[in-house]
Amino acid sequence: DDQQDIRRGKGKVDSLFQAPMGSGTHNAIMSSYDYISTAQRTYSLDNMMDGYYIAPAFMDKLVVHISKNFMNLPNIKVPLILGIWGGKGQGKSFQCELVFAKLGINPIMMSAGELESGDAGEPAKLIRKRYREAADIVKKGKMCVLFINDLDAGAGRMGSTTQYTVNNQMVNATLMNIADNPTNVQLPGMYNKEENPRVPIVVTGNDFSTLYAPLIRDGRMEKFYW
Repeated sequence: DDQQDIRRGKGKVDSLFQAPMGSGTHNAIMSSYDYISTAQRTYSLDNMMDGYYIAPAFMDKLVVHISKNFMNLPNIKVPLILGIWGGKGQGKSFQCELVFAKLGINPIMMSAGELESGDAGEPAKLIRKRYREAADIVKKGKMCVLFINDLDAGAGRMGSTTQYTVNNQMVNATLMNIADNPTNVQLPGMYNKEENPRVPIVVTGNDFSTLYAPLIRDGRMEKFYW
């Protein structure tokens, strides 16, 4: 950096070629601290947790997504859902848990196995219930996230070998509805207008193309390709 070169060369240039005392050719105009703080991004939050490495690009995406959902941003529509998709066994869920631990968040967890039931409509009701539980934690002043593991395994169309049930349909529709109205999530039999806090939803999956297309569109779901 030029400023530091000037400082290093101080007193080593013949006086014939120096500007009058105090000028920039002899003294650095900016200190290196000013230069670094204005010209480079520095992280005070390191990307290690319990001795495990967290990918910086992934940590950035997840932390910013959660933060944006808790901020009051006027006239800006922030997607409620962050979809992390990639190959099997690459550490998507594990890295999510590390970031949550780093932020001090205790997420409400769901898995693909809870997205099917013998009773029609039960999984959709369960999603609303879990979302409201997370909203209650936020109401008490703590950050919370609804974390759904392997969403595509529970709500996606896996081809002709598996049956597409009314529950798959309702899970997709419920997540779409929550993404559109995150502060008005009600259970059956509740029809009051009381607003609940907004809760970011993080989902992982191997193939989001199996999900209902309007659910994964921009505006509802932000994607991170692992």
